[in-house]
Amino acid sequence: MLVSLRSLRRLTAHRSLFHGHLPPFLRESSPLLLPISLSSSLCSAASAVVAPEKASVSCSAISRHVLEVEDVPVRYQYADAYAAIELALDSVVKVFTVSCSPNYFLPWQNKSQRESTGSGFVISGRQILTNAHVVADHTFVLVRKHGSPTKYKAEVQAVGHECDLALLTVDSEEFWEGMSFLDLGDIPFLQEAVAVVGYPQGGDNISVTKGVVSRVEPTQYVHGAAQLMAIQIDAAINPGNSGGPAIMGDKVAGVAFQNLSGAENIGYIIPVPIIKHFLSGVKENGKYIGFCSLGLSCQPTENAQLREHFRMHLEMTGVLVSKINPLSNAFNILEKDDIILAFDGVPIANDGTVPFRNRERITFDHLVSMKKPAEKALLRVLRNGMVHELSISLQPQQPLVPVQQFDKLPSYYIFAGLVFIPLTQPYLHEYGDDWYNTSPRRLCERALRELPKKAGEQLVILSQVLMDDINTGYERLSDLQVKKVNGIQVDNLKHLCSLVESCQEENLRFDLDDERVIVLNYRNSKLATSRILKRHRIPSAMSGDLIGEINFSEAKAASSS
Repeated sequence: MLVSLRSLRRLTAHRSLFHGHLPPFLRESSPLLLPISLSSSLCSAASAVVAPEKASVSCSAISRHVLEVEDVPVRYQYADAYAAIELALDSVVKVFTVSCSPNYFLPWQNKSQRESTGSGFVISGRQILTNAHVVADHTFVLVRKHGSPTKYKAEVQAVGHECDLALLTVDSEEFWEGMSFLDLGDIPFLQEAVAVVGYPQGGDNISVTKGVVSRVEPTQYVHGAAQLMAIQIDAAINPGNSGGPAIMGDKVAGVAFQNLSGAENIGYIIPVPIIKHFLSGVKENGKYIGFCSLGLSCQPTENAQLREHFRMHLEMTGVLVSKINPLSNAFNILEKDDIILAFDGVPIANDGTVPFRNRERITFDHLVSMKKPAEKALLRVLRNGMVHELSISLQPQQPLVPVQQFDKLPSYYIFAGLVFIPLTQPYLHEYGDDWYNTSPRRLCERALRELPKKAGEQLVILSQVLMDDINTGYERLSDLQVKKVNGIQVDNLKHLCSLVESCQEENLRFDLDDERVIVLNYRNSKLATSRILKRHRIPSAMSGDLIGEINFSEAKAASSS
């Protein structure tokens, strides 16, 4: 049983009673609670400093006033905060990261080095769990445990940018002395209390923030832009808190990872099912493998006329298949205008949701994302008025234009001052926070809507022209897609590079978007490339990944001939 210290402080603040002699912890303003047994000792201590004329004030009276002031009943609502502190002291660490992100406008360069901090906690197997964005693009990572002045070098074992989770390991035996791991619990119910532990900015010591669960539903993860289950709590997740555990009872209910922009005291934690999916994938495959997708775009069937058109009976509910990724396993099994009625025996409502816990609902995408790669799912489908049972093997799906690209250098190829790159969303993000409106409209639309037609396909663009006599007049042809090289359709940047490097003709022709054309003398362009690279202090005409690929292709071609 706990007693509010706020009430006791209000009582003891009367100088007529204590003549201003207060214990230090009573001068603080935080609303801590004490066990009722401790309040008796406190009363005795308080009585010792009471003036003789006030000595008649009994300890029982003080206790009674503590319970009655502010009309707050005795509760145990802060017990979780105390338990969280006890658990966290030997489990939660502060993460120090030095990172260096690439410059997508100048892909041969990096941006300035920066330092950041986050939180993490120890799990079984001598591993530290944190957020992917805490260690994204890292060059050096250190961790420090509570109460220690020493920072220990950590290695990043696995990173899942899609689910914003990462695993760290520390080789030092000294670091692990006295450390204990935290167990993973369950998804908390609405209004259950959780305590978020971490090292938010504004101080160097451990911090505990308490809140209650207000919502559980799929949410877009800001870091990886994936739509996965998240838990919303009414506690702030401040910078530095990221990666810290959300503790409920004596177990972890999730990992703190982001807040709601523009709102106060609304934070999100990554729930245990997402964490376990990430950990099991790393354990079984040695690396992060991703979350599965059907590769579909579906439309709700809430309109009665729409349901009638597709011959859905009154008792039927489901969603309409409107688009299928050609690279997904569903492409040869499902058809456009199919109605998906159920997933693994779970009926799908007309709004695309399925039952979840106690009268809650969640989008059926959650059921899909919890499947392991290559695992099969059974779909009940309505097609042309007939019901079919179809089995589909699920796999993670890659978009035509990558949504995020951390921990790797961007690809590029330079020829005669023309800079070719594969289009990525990080490139569009270089146009600023409002990139959707400020980046080239056509590229933005393709990045968000187009699907790949075959494996390995990339949308290659001419990002800029490094001016030289050889390319005068072409300087305005930037941010256009490269469709053909000498009449051959371009599949990806590696393909474009090989087409250019192996050119046997006098002139080289590039066909771009908007029916624009670039024609260059091949021999003169090869000579110009060297001087342009030297002028702009660019170390190589192509990124490291292409150098390896091109050399391998040339060696293979030479051996076969």
